[in-house]
Amino acid sequence: MEDFTQLAAPGYPVFLGSEFEHPAANAAKFHVLPVPYEESVSYGGGTAEGPAAILGASWQLETWDGKSNPSQMGIHTLPPIDTQGDAETVIQRISDATENIVRSGSYPVVLGGEHTVTYGVIKGLIAAGETDFGVIQIDAHADLREAYEGNPYSHASVMKRIVDEDIPLFQLGIRAYCEEEMKTRKLHGVKHIDADILVPRNIQTLDLPDDFPDKVFFTLDIDGMDPSVFPATGTPVPGGLGWYQTLALFESAAKQCTIIGFDVMEFAPIRGFHAYEFSAALLTYKMMGIVQRNS
Repeated sequence: MEDFTQLAAPGYPVFLGSEFEHPAANAAKFHVLPVPYEESVSYGGGTAEGPAAILGASWQLETWDGKSNPSQMGIHTLPPIDTQGDAETVIQRISDATENIVRSGSYPVVLGGEHTVTYGVIKGLIAAGETDFGVIQIDAHADLREAYEGNPYSHASVMKRIVDEDIPLFQLGIRAYCEEEMKTRKLHGVKHIDADILVPRNIQTLDLPDDFPDKVFFTLDIDGMDPSVFPATGTPVPGGLGWYQTLALFESAAKQCTIIGFDVMEFAPIRGFHAYEFSAALLTYKMMGIVQRNS
């Protein structure tokens, strides 16, 4: 096991700490927030281990991402959120941490954890005064159920909680949903390009509606990508996005909108398969690079 010399907390290496001295919070534009929350997973588990695994694997990255050096903007890694307690308590802690990041003038880069985490992030953005923004979601699942197994804070209900806040939503790559979720899409005017259109046609650019907000929070569920690329997730669904298509869609959004933060959710490491941990870290860093080059 690598001997990490810079830690945000025990068991949590700072992002890319192999390459530079960990900057102070006020010297960094990217604030990485680990949230090892796993409470409502409904198939495979392991998402609580995702944030630490991504941070550890980031020590194998180069600072040059192929096009630029995102670390020049400063990357500060925060201690992980305390995930003990009921869902509402944990969501509030996530909200408070996100609010602090945004009020400091930095970008939240949130590592989950199950997708419920994103609701806490959105609440934090609202608390920090962000009122006119939308959410773009890459995911295999619509996550628009009112509740799942009686739990309104299930990972299967996170986008329903978000549209209930009157946040415009654009979904990409969805290929698993129920009738209730289709009705919710219509009721809330949720825009979407589902996987059966997006993937076979290899669509790599978005044409966002004219009335979609200029500011966007981007949420990326690892299971939105195809299991051949990322089997390391609890609820894999075939027919998903590829590596380059995912990055191209994120960049297309960044060229049209102001990205105010993003997250990478539902990564569940597979013991002994380091390629997926490295890929999740590289994906996170490349998304930082896209933000850097389009800000």
